[in-house]
Amino acid sequence: MKTLRISDDAHQRLTALLGELTAQTMRMQTYTDAIESLLSQSVILPPELLAEVEGFIDENRHLGFTTREEFIRDAVRWRLRFLKEDYEYLEVSKGEYERLQQAIRDLDLPFLNVNDFLEQQIRSLLERHGEWLRQREAYERRGRKKE
Repeated sequence: MKTLRISDDAHQRLTALLGELTAQTMRMQTYTDAIESLLSQSVILPPELLAEVEGFIDENRHLGFTTREEFIRDAVRWRLRFLKEDYEYLEVSKGEYERLQQAIRDLDLPFLNVNDFLEQQIRSLLERHGEWLRQREAYERRGRKKE
């Protein structure tokens, strides 16, 4: 059997992972099991990307992310929702978004915020389109009855 020297921090992390694995599998686990599990669940990212993520987290604590793992899990979930095509996402520059927000306030429009404005515009247009479709269908039915 080989001996591997690890830091106290690595030992604590492996021990915590062992506990999680034991709870998940309901059987005793070894460090080897923990390391194999860790390797099979790991994603290697370039150091500069990890540094960018960590910098973003540090500068944006108000968003609630405390670890890069938490941030990356959230990013992957968001990307999966996007790729499944359940939603379409519209990109608006932060400057335009803020100007639109200000315009809504300055013009005293009946919207809570930009999101409310967009949602109401979408609902309104879809209702108008639904009415247009009903009228077109009624017109086509009348045309068929005359034939």
